[in-house]
Amino acid sequence: MKATSNWAEMHARFRPDAEAILDVDRDVRLTWRQVYDGSLRWAAWLRRRGVRAGDRVAVLSHNRADTLLLLFACAELGAILFPMNWRLSPEELSWQLGHCEPAVLLVDESHRDAVRHERHALDDGPGDERTDGPGSELSAPWQLMYTSGSTGRPKGALLTHAQLHWNALNTVLACDLTPDDATLTFTPLFHTGGMNSLTTPLLHRGGRVVLTKGVDVPQALKLIPQERVSLLMGVPTIFQMLADHPDFAAADLTSVRDALCGGQALPLPLLERYLARGIPLRQGFGMTEVGPNCFSMPHARVREKLGTVGMPIHHVAARVVRADGAPCGVDEAGELCFKGPAVFGGYFRDPEATARCLDADGWFHTGDVLSIDADGFFSVRGRIKEMYKSGGENVYPAEVEAAIQEHEAVAHAAVIGVPDERWGEVGHAFVEPRPGSEVDAAALLAFLQGRLARFKQPKQVTVMTALPRTASGKIDKVALKAGPA
Repeated sequence: MKATSNWAEMHARFRPDAEAILDVDRDVRLTWRQVYDGSLRWAAWLRRRGVRAGDRVAVLSHNRADTLLLLFACAELGAILFPMNWRLSPEELSWQLGHCEPAVLLVDESHRDAVRHERHALDDGPGDERTDGPGSELSAPWQLMYTSGSTGRPKGALLTHAQLHWNALNTVLACDLTPDDATLTFTPLFHTGGMNSLTTPLLHRGGRVVLTKGVDVPQALKLIPQERVSLLMGVPTIFQMLADHPDFAAADLTSVRDALCGGQALPLPLLERYLARGIPLRQGFGMTEVGPNCFSMPHARVREKLGTVGMPIHHVAARVVRADGAPCGVDEAGELCFKGPAVFGGYFRDPEATARCLDADGWFHTGDVLSIDADGFFSVRGRIKEMYKSGGENVYPAEVEAAIQEHEAVAHAAVIGVPDERWGEVGHAFVEPRPGSEVDAAALLAFLQGRLARFKQPKQVTVMTALPRTASGKIDKVALKAGPA
């Protein structure tokens, strides 16, 4: 009997004619029968090119159905899908290709000249030959995703079948997923948020994925009612873009019953706009190496617990510890650690980095600083490496950034520690105004009086038209620390 884990095979058996994927930009609708058939065609194509268990299959492409068919083809062969970040520079892409040494690189028309590497065109298709394979054990890696590499070279996280299986089950339970649900995937599949926050969990459940090339706000607002999209996932910037569009107020959003937000803190004014439309926009938290869905916010407490990421979900153990490993007390900041079947399979070709983050008891040390309140809700305080000391007191930038974003004119904020002769370090805040608003630095500092302890209040504010961002879309604090180019 072959090993498991081609979910498409199961759905093709029990729900063959149900729609699974809509590739909007190619106007292609695929049933589960067609998804499974397509995965077997790609498996045959890959096998003819020598792909075997453990080999990497790289894809450099905007969102398209073929990427998901290749994911299931890799499950058939025991291979590893590597969706590449097309936002990276040619040098960065070449380094990743050299590091992971894929057996095959597939590219779309937009990226055929992005790298100097032997490549095949996705648009040529897999042909008519079909083949199944030995399948994949749950312990085997299924996806390779490189971290953003904000400090040094990125690390390649190996996401196993077990991790994605348990993440899917966690998401089914936390979001009450059903085969009747549909999600709009406009975030890129080369990030775990786009691929694994809702896309793979919904495919595991037999639901429907509506794929677009990227974020097109007018298109998204039309697709939601047209395709009866019931779940959304994105970063606050995307939800802000949707809310700020002139069509948002009149758009039919009645099909949306849940929306997940990650990547950075959710501002209260933005939450209120979605609650007014009957959509519980829920803050979450996860990472490539764990989950990515690790916490869940009860719908009834979204407004009350704004600023927290909710509570750990079913098959994720989470704790916050001090430097000596002892558990933190209520509201005490410490390092977040995870344990359980949703933890990744280590870093590709980097045993030292793997050993640094996974301790002898199997706990993954995230490097993130969180705290737990008396009700068991977790709050992000920052990264260990981002923490700075002002007058001997620890300051966690995420806490300061959350307070700044309470100001009605602020869309996004980033705080870094900078040297100070008297206090050792003080905070320097960089803010991006909301569209149509202006931020006065002195007025913002006055706004923070009473909201933060004096040692947490930034001593300098810089207003920027747009904050710099990394290839993953997060605010680039390394660039902010480096200053103007």
